[in-house]
Amino acid sequence: MTDFVFLFPGQGSQSKGMLDAFDGIEVIERTLEEASDALGYDMAALIRDDADDMLGQTEFTQPALLTASTAILRLWRERGGPDAAQVAGHSLGEYSALVAAGAIDFSDAVRLVEFRGRAMTDAVAAGVGKMAAILGLDDGVVEELCAAASDDDEKVWAANYNCPGQLVVAGHAAAVERMMVNAKAAGAKRALPLAVSAPSHTPLMQPAADAMAARLQEITIHAPACPVWSNANAAPEQDVARIRTALVAQLVSPVRWTETVQKLAASGIRQGVEMGPGKVLSGLVKRIDSGMQVGVSVNPGQIEASLAMIAGE
Repeated sequence: MTDFVFLFPGQGSQSKGMLDAFDGIEVIERTLEEASDALGYDMAALIRDDADDMLGQTEFTQPALLTASTAILRLWRERGGPDAAQVAGHSLGEYSALVAAGAIDFSDAVRLVEFRGRAMTDAVAAGVGKMAAILGLDDGVVEELCAAASDDDEKVWAANYNCPGQLVVAGHAAAVERMMVNAKAAGAKRALPLAVSAPSHTPLMQPAADAMAARLQEITIHAPACPVWSNANAAPEQDVARIRTALVAQLVSPVRWTETVQKLAASGIRQGVEMGPGKVLSGLVKRIDSGMQVGVSVNPGQIEASLAMIAGE
């Protein structure tokens, strides 16, 4: 078995019933109960039924996704799956990665990301911010278009470097809209507004970053058992102080996912497992480095297939 990486998804990978394929599996149910005890509401019902359309609200999305990823990881381990040599997560997924590496206790983490979700929602008034995905342009072109669409009062920035030809921008709504028009004129295949109001990973999130900086001082963070890749600096971290700093910086800095995967590949990592619901990250990795093999874990059968892949079978 060669070294591999766990990849943990962020917002956008959630869906109603995302753990239905694992119904009746004790370790999954136990993890859902642990999250419910920490948060004071029924996490299993939220994920299974989403009766009040809460799963799309950031303060519920974030703990739900972290819970789902952690539950699936625990099942992986229970079935004899080895631990990865390194871990990385996309935005929110960085917290799931820290739980996987033993840096943050699960119950602390679900409360922390619930707080993070509220802080992000509260940082910018409804209607002020916007996010959009720009497809089919080079990153440098998108950066130039962001600068051109910004002025002293309204700004738009690159927010998520997801893969070559896919960059999410965010900022003031009017600036994002100007940028989308300019992107289409510059030859973008698509410029799609996202169903997210908070302009994540931009300087507009500074109030949320300040709130998280204070909250993180109340949380015990342990030295992780393996390197945890930071979204903010696209580097593996194991120092506790640097991890705290990186988590605060993450809120106001772009997600450097393309660079993270490129550096993982350059370091010799050629296999990974997307540990959580959906297949978003495996798709992005294929576009970044087609030679990297990434398994998924959306149901027990896929976990078994990923176990076999890692074992070289």
